[in-house]
Amino acid sequence: MSERTALVRRPSPNLGDGIVTHLERRPVDAALAVSQHEAYVAALESAGWRVRWLPPADDLPDGVFVEDTVVVCDDLAVLGRPRVPERAGEIPSMEGTVTGLGLEVTRIDEGFLDGGDVLQVGNTVYAGRSARTNEDAICQLTRQVATRGRRLVPVALNDCLHLKSAMTALPDGSLIGVPDLVDTSALPYLRVAQEPAGAHVVVLGEKQVLVGASAPRTAEQLAAEGYDVTVVDIGEFEKLEGCVTCLSVLIPGKPGCAERRA
Repeated sequence: MSERTALVRRPSPNLGDGIVTHLERRPVDAALAVSQHEAYVAALESAGWRVRWLPPADDLPDGVFVEDTVVVCDDLAVLGRPRVPERAGEIPSMEGTVTGLGLEVTRIDEGFLDGGDVLQVGNTVYAGRSARTNEDAICQLTRQVATRGRRLVPVALNDCLHLKSAMTALPDGSLIGVPDLVDTSALPYLRVAQEPAGAHVVVLGEKQVLVGASAPRTAEQLAAEGYDVTVVDIGEFEKLEGCVTCLSVLIPGKPGCAERRA
């Protein structure tokens, strides 16, 4: 079986200083965040993902949200380009990691792109037009993913941080989310999530999904539909507009000689 790799980074002790855009700032319990992150990583490992730790970035409060730094499409890793200057320091360590995994590495050098605005479903790549990702970057990403046989569909957003704040996908490729937050005319179909946090689903396998504890009704419904549902509490990260997708980059297949390290 092909190896599946999950890229993660430990939370910074300064996590509470992370950027907040659409929420009121609330105190973050850094110790609890570490515990929640450990449980999240354990869930990935239990589902058969081999964890690769990015170098610590204690001086980068948002560094734990690794999804924003890269988009992986087959053997291609497209490095993001943060609009927020404070996050630029997260890119070099991700570049070194995906290079070490043997992926072909390219980058966004036109406009701005966060990986949280990119959702891949089969051969379709949805890219959110947001405050963090603009048209220039989407045009460049369109050309890059086309080299891997993917078609890109831009999606306008309404008052949310990233595309994956508004919608994700289930293992069968169906979309789930909050219709008020996205331009549904760009989508073939959008299943309405049971609660806002139910829009955040991580596909761990053909019938395996991971959701946050803040989406109990979604977890219950997916379990009733036959999915193997893992629930994790990431409440401290949700205070910073994080969700279950933000905390990892999942690379299916066998991307080379990934070695796990603490």
